[in-house]
Amino acid sequence: MIDLSKAIALQMQKSALAALLAATLLYSCASPEPQEEAAPDADAPAPAPEVALPPRKPSPEGARVWFVSPGDGAALTSPFVVEFGLEGMELLPAGEIGENTGHHHLLVNTPLPRMDLPIITDDAHMHFGLAQTSVELSLAPGTYTLQLLLGDDLHIPHEPPVMSEVITVEVTN
Repeated sequence: MIDLSKAIALQMQKSALAALLAATLLYSCASPEPQEEAAPDADAPAPAPEVALPPRKPSPEGARVWFVSPGDGAALTSPFVVEFGLEGMELLPAGEIGENTGHHHLLVNTPLPRMDLPIITDDAHMHFGLAQTSVELSLAPGTYTLQLLLGDDLHIPHEPPVMSEVITVEVTN
């Protein structure tokens, strides 16, 4: 005769072994557990989120901007007037959309900004979003580089960019 208690114990062992085998298989087929990440560096900047940038608007062949005044190498007293010239495109205020249109930005003592982003606004990146064609500048005595860069309705430079040559002026007072 079969000992009932031994049969039950043997069946329980088989069931436990089957459960252990099933758990092992499931665990091995599952995605690996995420590794514990190193503590973030408190001084490190957070990663920038991916942002879809608007496409750059085209500029027509031959479009150009330049300084009507002052000329390269001019010696000036402050305040002085800077006049902008534009050919091959029309001026529109910032935010207004039109084909082959834009508005001026004056860069003072700064390199060109990224061409795929809106031009920032600060003392080195002056915006003329009302479609102005001149400005009266008051600058401390010193040597300055000036450059014009046309921006679209969103302040993004065109493709190809419409920009002037860099000029240098000396403010004497």
